[in-house]
Amino acid sequence: MTTPPIVLDAEAVARLLPQVDVLQEMRALFAELGRGQAVQPAQTLTLFPEGQGDFITYLGAGGGSFGAKLSPYLVREVGPVITAWTVLMSMETGQPLMLCDSGRLTTERTAATTALAVDLLAGKEAKTVAIIGSGAVAQAHWRHVQGLRDWQQVRVYSPGLGADAGKQAAWRGICPEAAFAVSAEEAAREADVVMLCTSSGTPVLDAAAVAPGALVTSISTNAAEAHEIAPAFLASAQVYCDYRETTPASAGEMVLAARDHGWSADQLRGDLAGLAAGTCEGPEPGRPVFFRSIGLGLEDIAIANAIYRAASA
Repeated sequence: MTTPPIVLDAEAVARLLPQVDVLQEMRALFAELGRGQAVQPAQTLTLFPEGQGDFITYLGAGGGSFGAKLSPYLVREVGPVITAWTVLMSMETGQPLMLCDSGRLTTERTAATTALAVDLLAGKEAKTVAIIGSGAVAQAHWRHVQGLRDWQQVRVYSPGLGADAGKQAAWRGICPEAAFAVSAEEAAREADVVMLCTSSGTPVLDAAAVAPGALVTSISTNAAEAHEIAPAFLASAQVYCDYRETTPASAGEMVLAARDHGWSADQLRGDLAGLAAGTCEGPEPGRPVFFRSIGLGLEDIAIANAIYRAASA
């Protein structure tokens, strides 16, 4: 008799998340990918007819299961609608194990992937972190990186943050020492780590404000050719990504840098898979470092697997 799959909505996922060490799940999956024990196909972008939006399919197989996350970007007059659901299936039986809302999971695995990059790429003596963006994704980034270094300064910027008492209070709740900058450039100036945590499709930071040797991380959004920093920055930076086999063809600033600024994917120094498995070198001192994450299906499968284990316990 086939056991029906577990179905978890956003509320059910939120109840289970405290049982999951998301950063450790990401660390384990990238080491597995680096050892060739997992498979990460390229994500696919499917455009809806008549400019109604698109959806991205994130695929992955590893850890005894496989599956996909579907994430639509739906154009609406009042602003885009973005949702995501993940289906998890067994590599032993071929049967579906779980269907779950991926909204909160995407936030957490995105932030934890950035945190893993910070742990592997930032200098051990890093003291100052700048966070561009102030919403749920930015807050998750801080929660996942806060224990990775002895941070002495935490600067946060997003448009309107200075006048938003509610959002400031939320930040004070998770980071009492946070300072609210008046611009992205002020936040980033002389920072050791700059985390771009927005859904912007266009640059949110002037690259001239990035200090020599600083690490800049970026997530951007799933809009076509979206990027949070000028593509020309890649020509002067030491560039890493989550997975070198798929990211350069999807990340907006990489596509544009290759087209307009003489940059090539051959110039990538490495990816999280190689860093986690110990098969690629870290950055050299004195030059800025850029890390780009597009979000991998394997990240979704790994965190869904962890949620499934928690739900089945």
